[in-house]
Formats: sequence, structure tokens, C-alpha cells
Amino acid sequence: MTTTTPRTNDRWAIERADVNSEEAQELLRAYYIDVANRYYRLHLGRDGTPEEIETGLADSPSDDLAEPTGLFLLGRLGGAAQACAGLRVLDDRTVELTRVFVRHAARGTGGGGLLLAAVDEGARALGAERVVLDTRLDLVEARALYTRHGYREIPAYTSGAYAEVWYGKDLTEQQG
Repeated sequence: MTTTTPRTNDRWAIERADVNSEEAQELLRAYYIDVANRYYRLHLGRDGTPEEIETGLADSPSDDLAEPTGLFLLGRLGGAAQACAGLRVLDDRTVELTRVFVRHAARGTGGGGLLLAAVDEGARALGAERVVLDTRLDLVEARALYTRHGYREIPAYTSGAYAEVWYGKDLTEQQG
């Protein structure tokens, strides 16, 4: 089992979690509803229907965000689960960052930055030298968070329907 040191500050604690736990599943549902509804509002002028949300969740499993294929991080603010991020092993040197989410009420409190610091540590614990991710152009808050924490645009490495911009971070440069 890969071990990482929990990251904390005076408000937040970031820890490894079982992606199939009730708390993790609740956060992953909130994440999916948030990003799906933003997409539906932008492109269709409406929220997703319950059926569309359930179909999307079923089509986007997160089971691989657990050893040996990845890991899942959960962020607590005042003890309550308010943020998450997952890492998926792509190859011996590269992991993919996915499912990054901070509940709206907890945004701006430092959890996103602490979560990404824990992502770096978790990626290194998995043996990775590089973290990559894809995202949508309309997720401007996430894109700003990534660039503030050392991610730079890279050429496309996926061709998914919702992948519009790709980022990477070289972890070997961070260890100095």
C-alpha cells in the first residue's frame, strides 16, 4: 500500500480515502452534478435531467482511483468532507489527475492549493515523475488553480468528448 502523509493547515486536512466510501461517493456525485450542469447550461441552456446525471455517473466510474491503479484524496474543512481529487496511473512515470472538486461553499479557503500539494505527494508515492490532466475550457476556476500550482498547457494526450485543454506538471522539477 502506498503511504502519504496527510496534508493539513489550520482549516483543512487532506487524506487518502477509499474511493468507494460513502463520503467519497457523495463528493464524486456532487462533482459530477456540478460539471455536468455547467456543461448543460452552457450548451443546452438547462440543467441535466436526473436520467442524464445517472447515466453520466454510470458511464464515468472511479473504481480505478484505488491501489494499484491510482489513489483518491479527500479534503476535510472543519472535519466535513468538502473536496476531492483522484490520481490514475497511466504508465510507469505518469499519472492523470481527475475528479478535482471543492464544494462551492468551501472555495476560496485554501483547500484547492492544499489538495494539489497532496496530489504531488501522492503522485510521487505512486512513482510518478509527471502529472497530466484534461479539462474543459469553461472550467475557468479549475484551470486557474492548475496554472497557479505549476501546471502548464501540453499537447493533447486524450481525445475525449469533454477534453478541450490539457495540462502537465513535471514533478522532478519540484523536488529541488
